[in-house]
Amino acid sequence: MSQPNAGNADHAVLTPANNRADINVVEEAVLKALDRHGYPEASRFAVRLALEEALVNAFMHGHRGLPESETVEVEFSVSPAQVVLTVTDKGPGFSPESVPDPTASENIELPSGRGLMLIRSFMTEVRHEQGGNRLVMRYERPDQA
Repeated sequence: MSQPNAGNADHAVLTPANNRADINVVEEAVLKALDRHGYPEASRFAVRLALEEALVNAFMHGHRGLPESETVEVEFSVSPAQVVLTVTDKGPGFSPESVPDPTASENIELPSGRGLMLIRSFMTEVRHEQGGNRLVMRYERPDQA
């Protein structure tokens, strides 16, 4: 897996495979950047949860049928005012509108849609690009907005 660019610690592109060690490296790189900019604990929680859910979705849904060694691309940028996370998988893509609302009574027992709901609730902006293969998430620091 590629490592963060040490020359610009607040921006990096990482390529984790579907294993806990690689995912931990990505999460820790983002959390360290948040620490450097003094983000509060609630912000750290929100960003980490959204990133974790995005990675789970990329590997579980986007990479369904691909080898576990197949990587996704995670790009992040952390500034004092905002965090931008981009997760790009190599799957066939999807239509976000087709994901059932997990809070609707007919979907309460369905296992899908909860990760996307969490991402949307914790991030300031969420958009899907490249036919659903790229998820761009932006988090505005509450005390800077």
